[in-house]
This record gives sequence, structure tokens and C-alpha cells, in this order.
Amino acid sequence: MNIILFGKCYKKPLSVRLSQPRCYISILTFLIVFASGIFTAGYLLGQPAHSGVAPEIVMEWKNAVEQQKLTLNKTRQEAQAHIDALSQRMGQLQAHVYRVDALGRRLTEMAKLDKGEFNFERAPAVGGPESSLQMPSAKSRDIIAAMDKLNIQLQDREEQLSVLESMMLLGELQSRALPTGRPIKRGWMSSFYGMRNDPFTGKRDFHKGVDFAGKLGTDIISVAAGVVTWEGDRYGFGNMVEIDHGNGYSTRYAHNQKDLVKLGDKIRKGQVIAKMGSSGRSTGPHVHFEVLRNNRAVDPLKHLRAAK
Repeated sequence: MNIILFGKCYKKPLSVRLSQPRCYISILTFLIVFASGIFTAGYLLGQPAHSGVAPEIVMEWKNAVEQQKLTLNKTRQEAQAHIDALSQRMGQLQAHVYRVDALGRRLTEMAKLDKGEFNFERAPAVGGPESSLQMPSAKSRDIIAAMDKLNIQLQDREEQLSVLESMMLLGELQSRALPTGRPIKRGWMSSFYGMRNDPFTGKRDFHKGVDFAGKLGTDIISVAAGVVTWEGDRYGFGNMVEIDHGNGYSTRYAHNQKDLVKLGDKIRKGQVIAKMGSSGRSTGPHVHFEVLRNNRAVDPLKHLRAAK
């Protein structure tokens, strides 16, 4: 086997003859080791140039990653804070809405309004064409500000509805306490308020109430809610019940066969308080009915008409 070597140090190619197989193996082994050495040397020579920079780059990357983690956690905390704030505002709004709905339902019932027209169980019907103007989405801060403003408006509406409910309740109580209607369910008016001939003397006299005649034992009912301030016999009236209704109003029911209430009893409108009779100065079964305003008798007829 001949090996020919070329190089600048040789003027002409150098030829080496190998005659033994062992020489072949030795030469090949040398060439492989030499090539490996060159490759390893090149790698090692190139490595230090990168090994001095790599720690700095790695450290920079680590710092960037840590900074991104901190930013992500901060963003997460801010988002959670906004969510908590929105949840709190939503809870407040929901509570106010429930109270306003309850007030609305009570007012609807008290005012006897059409439930179909004022339905507090459903959202109000709205609509309209879609706008071509595209507005940017609202930010969480804007939403919270809008919810705070709505919360204030709901509080204001709730207070106004509460005042209105109180006024309606007061008006309802006053209407219950205002004498209206007839003191009997069956019978007829036998004598009016004003001047008349006295049934016993025949002389002109002033009659301070109206008389309702009927069957003995007929129910006598209160024309308004109140408290019994007199019950028992009274000169000229026989058995009498007097009820104070407040606001300066009181009523009297006289000539009763039997009183069914006692002094201090609370009376509701329409309650049976006595049985018709002819006790006291009377010509037959009837009830003498008086309406007094600030302890002065007034014509009961206007209160009778008010019930119609």
C-alpha cells in the first residue's frame, strides 16, 4: 500500500509504502485519533468564548421571567379586586331592587292598580333598532362608577316610595277613622238632623243627629274605627255607646237595647257594637246617631253620602 503526502514543506509529493497489514491499522488509528483531537480542540477553543456570556444571558432571562411573574400576579390581584368591587356593588344593587320591588307591589295593591300594567316581577319591556355607531367597551372603573350612581338613584327611589307608602297608609287609616256610612244594615231614616217638632212636647227643637228605625234587636255597627269612650245609660239617650275616632271625630249610638262593647275597647269599622232598642227618651225601636267634630254635633248626612 502506498500513501502519498502533499504539503508546502515538501518540494514534491512524498510517497510512503506500507507493506504490512499492521501498518495499515496503525496509520488508520493515528489518523482517526488525530482528526478527533483536532475536532475536540476546536470545540474547546470555541466553548470559552460562550461560557463567559451564557451566565449573564441566563440571569437576564431569569430576571425577565421573574418580572413577568410579578406583573402577572399584580394583574391578577387587580382583576380580583375589581371583581370583588363589582360583586359588592351588585349585592347592594340587588338588595335595593328587592326592597323597591316589594314597595312597588305593596303600593300597587294599596292603590288597587292593574297588576298587568305595573308588574314588578318582570323587567320593563324595551327595544329599538341597533345603532350603527360602534362604541368602545366600558372599562371596569366606568362600570363601578355607573353602578354607584345607580345605587344612589335606587336609594332615592326607595325613600320616595317609602314616604308614599306611609302617606297612603296614613290616608287609609284616616279613611278608616273617618265616619262614613250608615250605623245599621237594615232599617230606614225616621228623623233628620236640624230643627223639628219634638215627638213628646210638639215644640220646635233642634235635633243633633239622625234617627234610623228598624226591628228590635237589629245590629248597630260602628261607622269608623276608634276607641269606646262611653258605654252605658245616659240621661235622655238610654243605653249609649260613644266612640272616639281621632282627628277630632267621635260618634254616638243611643237608645240601644243592649250594648255589646265596653269602655276602652278598640273598635274596627263595621263592627257590631249594640242591638237596636228603645231605651231612654224614645217612641220605638231606633238608633239615634250623632257625629261630633271637636265636641260639636255636625250633620251626619254628609258622612252618610261619603260612603257612596
